[in-house]
Amino acid sequence: MLSPVDIDRLRADLLAADYTLEAVSARLGEAALAGLARNTTVAALRAIGDADDPQADAIRLWLLQRPVPAERLRRWTSLPALLEAGLVEATDAVRASVELKPHGSDRRDGWICSDPTPLDGRVGRPRPDFVLGASPASTTLTQLVPPRHYGRVLDLGTGCGIQALHLDADTIVATDLNPRALELARISLGLSGVTAELREGSLYEPVAGERFDLIVTNPPYVISPPTPDRLVYREGGFAGDALMRHVVTSAGDHLADDGVLIVLGNWAVTAEPWEERLAGWIPAGCDGLVLQRELLDPYEYIEIWLADAGLAGSREYARRYAEWLDYFASSGIEAVGLGWLAVHRSGREDPERRIEAWPHAVHQPVGEAIGDFFDAIGPARQPDAEFLATRWRTRPGVVQETIGLPGAPDPQHLVLRQQFGLGRAVEAGTGLAAVVGACDGDLPVGVLVEAVAELLGVDAEGLRAEVLPQLRRLVMDGYLLPVPGMSQTAAGASADRAAEFG
Repeated sequence: MLSPVDIDRLRADLLAADYTLEAVSARLGEAALAGLARNTTVAALRAIGDADDPQADAIRLWLLQRPVPAERLRRWTSLPALLEAGLVEATDAVRASVELKPHGSDRRDGWICSDPTPLDGRVGRPRPDFVLGASPASTTLTQLVPPRHYGRVLDLGTGCGIQALHLDADTIVATDLNPRALELARISLGLSGVTAELREGSLYEPVAGERFDLIVTNPPYVISPPTPDRLVYREGGFAGDALMRHVVTSAGDHLADDGVLIVLGNWAVTAEPWEERLAGWIPAGCDGLVLQRELLDPYEYIEIWLADAGLAGSREYARRYAEWLDYFASSGIEAVGLGWLAVHRSGREDPERRIEAWPHAVHQPVGEAIGDFFDAIGPARQPDAEFLATRWRTRPGVVQETIGLPGAPDPQHLVLRQQFGLGRAVEAGTGLAAVVGACDGDLPVGVLVEAVAELLGVDAEGLRAEVLPQLRRLVMDGYLLPVPGMSQTAAGASADRAAEFG
């Protein structure tokens, strides 16, 4: 493949052609970019028309998979190395055998090197060592990572290297079973100015005995019948969802204290409740958050992956479909769940495990909400006296909605809704809504509960017993944030202080 010097030359050629994310996006426009997201090139080809400038040729070659006359690329100093490495082919025209796509993140702008995306309805069987580019799954995974600086990070199954472009870390170790993936990832990382240690091997084998502050992975999770010609980028060769289970259960041996595992994948839904199955995957001493985003029946699931393998409309289609159905039936797989799984090594003897179906719309990126969930477990679990003595503030982006009949004097429902993160919503009674509305960080929540009880003319102890567990849940779900440096405690609050609140 390319040497570090060759990669530097390629980067210089790309920059000289103004083949960057910002410049290419501005030239193509929204309609063309939306078309490329649907894997169609018509709008993009119209946007560049017959232009023969360096940027237009770079877009044709690397993004639209079109040939470019060889004489128009003679200024590319990287061209001889690209030809020798087999990344482009040339006769009278130059064609790319890989896709080189501009990519950006909050951390940096760069490029992703991968195998070409099938465009304009073209289908075909991917090569066994196919390297997937920036897919919806991989870009979603980048948005699940809690945004913070990490010491050591493991990019498990790096593929084209996209995750590393989004990381803020001292050290990145990127592994993959596919040697070709590591070669293309090396180009992606080199072009994008990311330093990472690339290691070949399956799952955790290349990092035996090592621990990390973050492990991020979109593993080959597709549940499929065993076959010798499996596609390495999506099928791990394990039975059922055993690969996903191994990734999660073994993370306990590789997470440092306070370390986090973020996984995007799927799991089998069997006669055993899926929530119980996945709860059993989470290692001891670790908190867990599992969100099932979709639930597919076997037919829908199989059809998606047969099409992905280029088998739709082929003579093999019916046979492979039947094999897959038989495999699911024999394995007791009734459906497949797709979603997100996060693990935090907290060291708690009684860890928090939240496992739920969450098909609702979210506000990406949700990585901050995932990190906040783990951070809030300790404060939410404080003893009653400490919790009530804490000053809380309602997080910005929480709104109250009222629902009721037109003209009615009072609403039928009060809903507290998040306009951020997971977009959670909770129905609140009058007392809870009043307490949350008063949480501006000035007074301990115990004082607020007493004041609200007086305003509503209800027993303070009864209201406290009603809203305390609800408040704990709101803290854990990110509605309320603690305010450090309390100046007053609930236990010492005076009656005139409560009157002042009123």
